[in-house]
Amino acid sequence: MTATTPNWLELEQKYDSGVYNKHQVVMVKGKNATVWDSEGNEYIDCVGGYGVANIGHCNEDVVEAIKQQAETLLVMPQTLPNDKRAEFLEELVSVLPEGMNRIFLCSTGTEAMEAAKKFAITATNGRTKFIAMKRGFSGRTLGALAFTWEPKYREPFKGVMDQNVEFITYGDIEALKAAIDENTAAVIMEPVQGEGGVRPGAVEFIQAARQLTKEKGALLILDEIQTGFCRTGKMFACEHSGVVPDGMTLAKAMAGGVPIGAFAMNAEVADRMPKGGHGTTFGGNPLAMAAGVAAIRFMKKNQLWKQAEEKGNYFMQKLREIGSPKIREVRGLGLMIGVELKEKSAPYITALEHEHHVLTLQATPLVVRFLPPLTISYEQIDQAVAAFKTVLETVEG
Repeated sequence: MTATTPNWLELEQKYDSGVYNKHQVVMVKGKNATVWDSEGNEYIDCVGGYGVANIGHCNEDVVEAIKQQAETLLVMPQTLPNDKRAEFLEELVSVLPEGMNRIFLCSTGTEAMEAAKKFAITATNGRTKFIAMKRGFSGRTLGALAFTWEPKYREPFKGVMDQNVEFITYGDIEALKAAIDENTAAVIMEPVQGEGGVRPGAVEFIQAARQLTKEKGALLILDEIQTGFCRTGKMFACEHSGVVPDGMTLAKAMAGGVPIGAFAMNAEVADRMPKGGHGTTFGGNPLAMAAGVAAIRFMKKNQLWKQAEEKGNYFMQKLREIGSPKIREVRGLGLMIGVELKEKSAPYITALEHEHHVLTLQATPLVVRFLPPLTISYEQIDQAVAAFKTVLETVEG
């Protein structure tokens, strides 16, 4: 850093809200699964924007689409139809499970969850009870927070947060049977719990949730915000169980890094929401739509779900071969991978970044989470595994 270069880290820390635990580096550039800091240091990115960068940082197709759209039209509300929005909707529906052909467009995953909540209430004639999963994470706005299990997120706001949510143990079919009643609007769950420790749902449990909700006239809403768009080895994680839900919340990887969100649903759910019953200013904006068209087409053209499956199996096998006594379990689906340790994961995550320039995430205090772009190379996977093996051997937990 030269004498004339601003201290970006100092400036960000000075003016930021303070709610984030900041790393002590400034990231300035990315390409595929590699990112660079302001000092020119290169990192293997196994954070991937918390699962956003599935098609890689600065994907050329998306970059070109953004450039073209930025010179054409940036803003257009959804009351005024737009060519790029129509193109995106058709592209999105082409990869969704059959029958899910109605979309509410927004800008984030938590917005998608807020929409899902309202659509579930109107679709079930005003039912107000929801069932969510222990260890589940659905967002942090007050509406979405009601479905998020972690007490540290909920406790400060419990006095003003909608509490008509029953949490059950993820995978417990009998508990689910007991919880669903005639006032249940929806069961909401992630096909793979991300923040909850990278825990894939049992096929039998997801299938049971589909059957039980149908019997009780409730909706099944799957949170595919992190699992969607090839991350788990399928275009959507629900394909592993063969379940078609009534609704899916989508965001993160859908537009290659541009903020975007959507609640996808069947026509029966969509048609019960009255005109003007929900809305958003930025949802469906032409810039995000152009990026989304390019991103989804890239996934289809490159069969990115196959890359995620093959690389994910390879990555998990290599992690299991480490054989460290500190590892309790390696689990995941596709390139959504968690390594549960027998001790706190934070020191190892820090050492991976500082000593080996491998960026990873925490998922619960014991789990190291790997969410790399699906374009990561096998060589980079090997480097990340070698670095992880070294820190397990050299760092005291």
